[in-house]
Amino acid sequence: PYPAHGMTQREWADVPPQQVRLDDLVTTKHQLDLAMLLDEESTFFGDLFAHVVSWRGEFYLEDGLHRALRAALHQREVLHARVLVLAQEAAS
Repeated sequence: PYPAHGMTQREWADVPPQQVRLDDLVTTKHQLDLAMLLDEESTFFGDLFAHVVSWRGEFYLEDGLHRALRAALHQREVLHARVLVLAQEAAS
C-alpha cells in the first residue's frame, strides 16, 4: 500500500517511538502468529516497538500486529510505535 522504504532494523532503531491511536492503524498483514502473541519473550530478539509507515495520511502497521492486539486486549487506545513518514516523492 506504500512504496518500499528499504529501512533496516538498525535504521528503524533510530526512529523515536511515539504514541499512535489503534483506531488510526491500517494493518498490512492478514494473519497473526498465535505462538508469537502468546510468547512473553516475543520482543526479546526484536524491536520493543511496532513499526508504522505513514503514507498519504494513513498509518500502516508494518510490523507489530501482535503488539497492537495485546494493546487492544488490555483496552488501551494507543500503541507505542516507531513511525516512518514517507515523502510523497517516494512514489516516483
